Amino acid sequence: MNTKLKIIISLLLCAIVIIFGIGIGSVYIPPKDILNIILNKLFSIPLYSHISDVTISILWNLRLPRTLLAFIVGGALAVSGTVMQSVLKNPLASSYTLGVSSGASVGAGLVIITGFSIPILGMFTLPLVGLLCGLLTVFLAVSFASSMDKNMENNTIILVGMVFSLFINGILTLITALAKDHLEQLTFWQMGSFSLKEWSSVLILFPIVIIGIIILMHYSKELDIMTFGEEQARAIGVDIQKVKWILLSLSAALTGSSISFVGIIGFIDLIAPHVVRKIFGSSHKLVIPMSIVFGGAFMILCDLVARTIISPSELPVGAITAIIGAPFFAYVYFSRRRKV
Repeated sequence: MNTKLKIIISLLLCAIVIIFGIGIGSVYIPPKDILNIILNKLFSIPLYSHISDVTISILWNLRLPRTLLAFIVGGALAVSGTVMQSVLKNPLASSYTLGVSSGASVGAGLVIITGFSIPILGMFTLPLVGLLCGLLTVFLAVSFASSMDKNMENNTIILVGMVFSLFINGILTLITALAKDHLEQLTFWQMGSFSLKEWSSVLILFPIVIIGIIILMHYSKELDIMTFGEEQARAIGVDIQKVKWILLSLSAALTGSSISFVGIIGFIDLIAPHVVRKIFGSSHKLVIPMSIVFGGAFMILCDLVARTIISPSELPVGAITAIIGAPFFAYVYFSRRRKV
């Protein structure tokens, strides 16, 4: 099967998943009604007579922003994982390895238990503090690795990142143990959820993710070269340290900005890159955009399961990604090892 056909099939499957995500729930909304309501909102196209105001409200105010946010977050996490694995040449590498999620969790935890709020930002204080703490953790981890190893070897970065992550997780455990009144809220945030997310979250996160991915796409050539080894990359003229700093920072920013809105959601950034590389090869000009498609679609499916499997109650989406993702990732990883 040629690459163009694979891309077309992938995009069609992704579109079907998005329609499922919008249409399925406590009230089923057929695809033709979904299209009609969206066209009505965007271009004032007349509505079908059988569509009620309740259906319009459910689709436009709840399902559509939730599904779009799930797609954006899933795509951002998948791209972040793709770049991390390529830069560090490790199939288990992710922004979580460098402590992004741990740092963001501590920041979010402090905001939750203290009730701190910046007047201008209001409800967005929590995601902003989570993002900044996640980025600060990565900055400290990479700075420390750089001071210990001037060549910034991948193993040094990964080891330092894991040490930082474990240390910060210890702090988070202390915060959780000391703030029992906020235990449920802290636990729920750490397991991720798209519940009650509005258009404002989509409109803020979308440009951040788009800008980050465009810049990462600009470094596709360097990423391709670095997969052949750092010595070869240096010989060709790639400034390894500078490129690593830029790519790791951007990847951490994508993960940090995403999880700061919805909480910690794992495995998307580990699974999507493996699946995409298996289907489309290793060229990052193709792997990065297709990671958005696969990561976004996978996240929508997981969120769909989370909000429908025990309806009207809802499960944390992070638990669903872990239940589906852990065995799937183990299968992909060990299948590859048997072939080596």
